[in-house]
Amino acid sequence: MKRNSEKYILTDNMEWEELGGGVSRKMLGYDNQIMMVLVKFEKGAEGTPHQHFHTQATYCAKGKFEFEIDGHKQVIKAGDGVYMEPNLLHSAVCLEEGILIDTFSPVREDFLDGSGVSYFGNKED
Repeated sequence: MKRNSEKYILTDNMEWEELGGGVSRKMLGYDNQIMMVLVKFEKGAEGTPHQHFHTQATYCAKGKFEFEIDGHKQVIKAGDGVYMEPNLLHSAVCLEEGILIDTFSPVREDFLDGSGVSYFGNKED
């Protein structure tokens, strides 16, 4: 079944989806193979350690973050990128208020159906 977002995603017309813990997001575009998500972090907000079978590439559009991927830490700033292979444990701490652009392949079904928010594990936790 073919499924996709609108061709143009105008963020001024969208509300931030509050995820809790100082993190919110906007879905920027997706189909069955790829998804792009705008994620806003308040200073000190954390994406707790998690892993998923999706390949993830992240662009830091604003701020500064300390990422940990598979036990290795690195501070990134606006203009830097991060690549996460499938199933690697990873996390992030926002050091300066910031915005990340996360890209996933394949699409994050859990983001679309609301069954989980990987930034914090299950919503029920």
